[in-house]
Amino acid sequence: MKPALTLEAPAAWPLDETELQPLADRAVEVALAIGLQGAEIAVPAPDSDEPGLSIAFLDDAAQTRLNTDFRDRNEPTNVLSWPAYPGADPGAICAAAASEPGPLYWGDLALAGETVTREAEAEGKTVNAHLSHLIIHGVLHLLGYDHIEEEQAELMESLERRAMQQLGYSDPYGDSTDAS
Repeated sequence: MKPALTLEAPAAWPLDETELQPLADRAVEVALAIGLQGAEIAVPAPDSDEPGLSIAFLDDAAQTRLNTDFRDRNEPTNVLSWPAYPGADPGAICAAAASEPGPLYWGDLALAGETVTREAEAEGKTVNAHLSHLIIHGVLHLLGYDHIEEEQAELMESLERRAMQQLGYSDPYGDSTDAS
């Protein structure tokens, strides 16, 4: 499954489409596999070439508008997610999708270029590592994972750590810097 990408604000991103697509492809693939394995669900085989999710690469202004409209917060945020099956866990999502025609669509993500870059620099990480982490984080939200309660947060962070390790990046919650 290849996520559908929209690079709406190229000037806000230090990466172009030729760099964003493979980075997003790898992060989505690993996040789906680890997220579904974490829920003890086999990763469904894609039944078409249709994208299973979309990712919009925006600037801070567009992300602020979305954050205001959907979360009542008038500020940019690094990643927003809109699950196709809000409130459902991965098993319920797969069951619901199996009863519907067509390919499984997980939902949509939006990322803010200036915020992602600023956070990466402040945390001593590469943009690639930080962006991969945020895509993984967003995909896990699409799968029904959350971090509101401590137990949920610990599970989600452990899945994020595993996914980042599989991609060759350091622990996104650790103190080490990433030279990848």
